[in-house]
Amino acid sequence: MQVFGNVATQPEVKKSKTSQRAYVEFRLAESQRGVDTEPTWYSVRVMGKDRPSFDKGDFVKVTGKLKTDFYLSREGKPTGTLLIIAFEAAKIAKPSAVTAQAAG
Repeated sequence: MQVFGNVATQPEVKKSKTSQRAYVEFRLAESQRGVDTEPTWYSVRVMGKDRPSFDKGDFVKVTGKLKTDFYLSREGKPTGTLLIIAFEAAKIAKPSAVTAQAAG
């Protein structure tokens, strides 16, 4: 799957509790202008200890496998999130209105 959206949290390096392998995790907000009134939220996990070259607020392309991640909330209620196990996450430039008009 491929998702385009804005990085909503600062990417941070974490370690798997079971395998002790390093990964980078952040939240991503995807919305389609004019179609969605609310964004679709994803947790993104990029395997490897190297922090990606983007920050909170950047527009990125993420390619990977979509999974559901279920867990208990702080209140003890079952909840879940959409999780992308990414093999690619890269900052891209948003198409500007001027560029779109010049192409048309």
